Order: sequence, then structure tokens, then C-alpha cells
Amino acid sequence: MPRFEPFAALRYASRLPLGEVTAPPYDVLSDADRAELAARHPHNVVKVDVPVEQDGPHRYEDAGDLFRTWVANAVIVQDQAASYYRYSMRFVDEAGDSHVTVGLFGGLEVRAAGTGEVLPHEQTTPKAKTDRLDLTRSTGMNLSAVWGLSLAPGIGSAIAGAEATLLGSFTDAAGVDHVLERIVGAETTEKLREAIETHPVVIADGHHRYEIARVFRAERQTSGIADGLHDLTLTFVVELAPEHLFVQAIHRLINSLPADLDLLGTLAPFFEQTPAGIVSSATLSELIERGALCLVHPDGTGTYLKPRPEAFEGQRDLDTARLEVALAAVAHEKAYQHGVDNILSAVVAGRAQYGVLLRPVPIAEIERTAHEGLLMPPKSTFFAPKPKTGLVFRRVV
Repeated sequence: MPRFEPFAALRYASRLPLGEVTAPPYDVLSDADRAELAARHPHNVVKVDVPVEQDGPHRYEDAGDLFRTWVANAVIVQDQAASYYRYSMRFVDEAGDSHVTVGLFGGLEVRAAGTGEVLPHEQTTPKAKTDRLDLTRSTGMNLSAVWGLSLAPGIGSAIAGAEATLLGSFTDAAGVDHVLERIVGAETTEKLREAIETHPVVIADGHHRYEIARVFRAERQTSGIADGLHDLTLTFVVELAPEHLFVQAIHRLINSLPADLDLLGTLAPFFEQTPAGIVSSATLSELIERGALCLVHPDGTGTYLKPRPEAFEGQRDLDTARLEVALAAVAHEKAYQHGVDNILSAVVAGRAQYGVLLRPVPIAEIERTAHEGLLMPPKSTFFAPKPKTGLVFRRVV
């Protein structure tokens, strides 16, 4: 099973406001988001984690130099002892229900693809690898974490109940309470390590970051450095259990359909159809109640699509899989988008021919997929809220 080791983190000095210097993960930020965060505080992590083209051809080297300057000026300081770092996110969803996600930051072993027990949970879409790799080379750091789901039963309760010291806390603009703590005691640390290291870890978010860790590790080994900090990568580990996770759907935008296609007619053998009226955020709750998807039309109305059981015999309990089956014989292009408002605006504005609202993947199906070593279709799950970047950094050289 993969190693999961404590580490001596580099962190922002306690005098800095943690909520002002941290940021969402790089891959969910727009250009406008990045600019706003950079203007929010002179030491916001995006200035290192998201080098922009306007910064010039040497932006990655400059980002590394800036990070080292922050360390030299004690903007960022290093802990002396190796520890696990407990991180919790508490929030209330749109329905008024309270949730908490709590896990540990540590160093997860980097395993070659197809070996060991660090497992993807869904198929991935191709991404250019140079950005994160160049940044890892220039900074010598894991700046943002992979999100891993541990199959160790009860580890979430063990993490939540461990003795820890407070390092920082803040509430973000979305109303999420973030708390960072350091686990206290060698005995507690060892028990947590033993529990996590006896079970596989499934990558929930950050497949690309984990792949970059593989590439960087191979580079170091080719350079003659057999073992070292590059053998592990910064990972936020949470128990794969309903009480510790909040999963949202990633919806679909459909384009490039044949001009003469009757889409509702094409979908009729697969779904019972009912008019949904004007689509709004309330439509998502209705999907759950009806056990349906929703096709979004250019006029802003929708059609509920309730799966016909006989059309999906042998398929997993995934709306993404059902949609792939229903559209398998139709030429089309699809894009992935969060949020009902984003889907609605894209379709009404003509940037997409149709949208499809999906239900979140059940936690039980994520567990079954993990235990059976299966892969979901790309962009099946959106784990929320996203861990902030800048809470802890981990050296890889």
C-alpha cells in the first residue's frame, strides 16, 4: 500500500491573514479571478502558483525566485518537525444542510501508473503538462495538493478526534469556514499513518498533479537521484465516506449536433420526457426528487429525462454513463461546466446548442467504483468545496 508520511511544511508566517494570501486551486481560476486575488494581498499565493503570460517568457523562473524571496524575508517559514496537518472545511449548502470535510495534508507516495494502490476514480481528459511541471522545477515545491480518498474505514473520525494545535482559520466569501491545525504527538501521528497506509487511496481531484509528480520523480531518477523528497507528493487525504464528502455534478454542454437532428426523439428510447418549464437553480432539487436529468433548451426551458431502466441494463448508477450511452450514435461535441446559471447562460446565448443538467454521483457508487477498480467517465464528480492553495507547501528537492 502507498506510504503517507508526515512532513515539515513551509507555511505563511502567522502574522499574515491566511484568508487573504490563500487562493482556490489554479485550475478553477479565471484570468479575472487571478487578477483579483493578486490585488488582494501583495503575498497572495497566485503570484507564484499561477504565473501569467504577461509576466514574460521567464515567468516560471521568476515565480520560483519570488517564492524564495518570500522565504528569505520570513513571509513563508518552515516548521522544524515533520507533522500531519489537519484541515477542515465547514459550510452550509443551498438546501440549508450543514457539512464538514476534514482530512490530513501529508506526503503520498508517487507510484508508477498501473502499479500500487494509488487509484484514479475517473477517466481523465488530456491536459498540457508543461505548466505544472515547469513550476515544480522552478520552485522545488508542491504548491497545491492532490485530493485523495482513503478506503481505511473510520479514518475520518480518527483524524477529527486527534489532538492538534491551531495554526490558522478564516471564512471565505462563499461562507466556508477553513481551519488548519497541526497534529500533536508522535504516537497519534504513527497511528494515523498506520491506518492510512494499510488501504488504497483513490484520487478524487488532482489526477494531473499526480501525473506531474510521476514525471518529476522520473526526471530526478534519470539524473541519478534515486530516493528523496520527490518520491512523495503533497496530498489531502479524506475518508471515502458520505459524512466526510460533498459531491456536486459537472454538467454538460452539447454542440456540433447534425442540423436535422431531433434530439428529443433521439433520446426518447432512453428517457421518459416531461416538460420542466423555465430552468433555475431549483431545478437541481427537482432532479433528485424525480430521479431524472434535465435537457436545457435555447429558450431557457427544460425537459426532464427520467432514465428507462431497460435501456441501461448493466450500466452503473451514473448520469454521465447514461448520457454517453444515449448519445453514442450521435455526432456531437461536449464540454463540461459547473453551475446551473453557467449552463443556462451558455445555451441561451447560443454558445451551446443544448445543456444537460446531471445529478451528483452517489457516494455509494464512488465507493463501489473504487473497490472494483473501475473508472467513471471524465468529469463525473466535483468534490466541493475545494481545498485552498497556500495553506501548506512541501519541498520536493
